[in-house]
Amino acid sequence: MRFKSLSLVCILIVIAGRPAITGAQTLNHNKKQDNTVKIGLLIPDKEALAAKHGAELAIRKANEAGGKWTYQLVVRSTEGPWGAGSKESVSMVFEDEVVAIMGSLDGRNAHLAEQVATKTRIAFLSSWATDMTLSQAFVPWYFRCIPNDHQQATSLVQEIYHKRKINNVATIATEAYDSRHAASTFVKVASSLNIAAPRQFIYGPSGMDLPEILTAVEKHGTGAIVLFGDPEFASEIIPLLKQRGMNQRIFGTLAVADGQKASSPDWNTMEGIILVSPGHWFTAEGKAFQKEFYKTFGYQPGAAAAYAYDGINVIIGVIKRAGTDRDRIIEAFVETNHKSGITGDIQFDVNGNRSGCASLMTIRKGNPYILAED
Repeated sequence: MRFKSLSLVCILIVIAGRPAITGAQTLNHNKKQDNTVKIGLLIPDKEALAAKHGAELAIRKANEAGGKWTYQLVVRSTEGPWGAGSKESVSMVFEDEVVAIMGSLDGRNAHLAEQVATKTRIAFLSSWATDMTLSQAFVPWYFRCIPNDHQQATSLVQEIYHKRKINNVATIATEAYDSRHAASTFVKVASSLNIAAPRQFIYGPSGMDLPEILTAVEKHGTGAIVLFGDPEFASEIIPLLKQRGMNQRIFGTLAVADGQKASSPDWNTMEGIILVSPGHWFTAEGKAFQKEFYKTFGYQPGAAAAYAYDGINVIIGVIKRAGTDRDRIIEAFVETNHKSGITGDIQFDVNGNRSGCASLMTIRKGNPYILAED
């Protein structure tokens, strides 16, 4: 509560003195004349190019297709002192005059952006943060196009405990906000199903080091390890597991295989791992997206790029249906039924979460495969 209270005070200070904007006033006279519609994108730092590239490709294709509107992407970074996410979100609303905001952010910064959206009544779509508490705020104009922590945990729990009958499980998470929340949700999902609680390990300065963790995993006869972290964490721990000859089955969330950097996923490092899948590796639309993305940017798009691409296309679809009035945009979001998503069909439940289940994939001979093929 203290975190939310302090951040809300900061947001109110930033917003104070700004003129109120109603839905009908979203675009000024000049913008109405040239039919340019601005869509905001928040990224964690200037090096986080994957989501930016995915969003840019979606904007480019929409403009090439023609239509009533010309779309312009406004990109702002939340790097800097704590609270920068609030400042940049407010600037997008009042200075850039965007009609909707998409955030490819971690959970902490997504909370700040969500609170700005709450106060300014602008639709906010999260394409990366999976923290469950974002949708538990019950903000009617918050939406998420990526499976949340609960959806990812449910798929992993079903695969590990029910399908593979592995009961002795360990979770290894980094100290990062998103990693800890994802690991905690996994434990809660397992507990809700009356499954034996997994052993939990935190890797980092205030936790244990990797050799110590792996020794404990071996000592307890663990059958499966679930990783919660980023690709850098995975590339550090997975080779160490192999060096020690450990044969536990390894699982991971979406974030384990891909981050925000402009680089291809390292499938060779991930060999044999079972991961939550973004889906774009296996659909016809996804394969076409990969080809065009690689041609444009020179690397294979991972999950962050794919969800950003889908997210912008969802926003564009909403604008096409609702126009630029922000209240109508919020109403149109609720009715979204995006059938051409490269990560699958996109609809939202009553809390703004993406409907449906998270699918799984495995890495074999340096390539991703739908898990059913394993």
